Amino acid sequence: MRIGELAERAGTTTRTLRYYESRGLLPARRADNGYRAYDEDDLRLVQQIRTLQDFGFELEETRPFVECLRAGHPAGDACPASLAVYRRKLGELDSLIEQLRTVRAEVGVQLARAELEAGAALPGGPEPRCELGG
Repeated sequence: MRIGELAERAGTTTRTLRYYESRGLLPARRADNGYRAYDEDDLRLVQQIRTLQDFGFELEETRPFVECLRAGHPAGDACPASLAVYRRKLGELDSLIEQLRTVRAEVGVQLARAELEAGAALPGGPEPRCELGG
């Protein structure tokens, strides 16, 4: 298939495919007429890259998966290098989740404090002014 068909089937652009090619992730084969030529294996490579990027993997992090696919592993993640990337990514995600839990707890404390202050306004006293420039 030609680059336009690959792009359409993979749900991406020809520009993206050329970029993958320039980074060595997609093979640069040419047909006799000079057009880029791709096959179903190339489609699987692009789909693997896009799926991983949708999950938050950087483009370079997809390289071990692409190489694993090229080595004949159907899913692209059965190779030691792919497994190492998965482990590293899980560590990053665990760290981000912990950071978000910390921020959530802090926001919860601030909300509780603000609700107490709002409820502690003296009856008959002036309403708190919350508008800017009012």
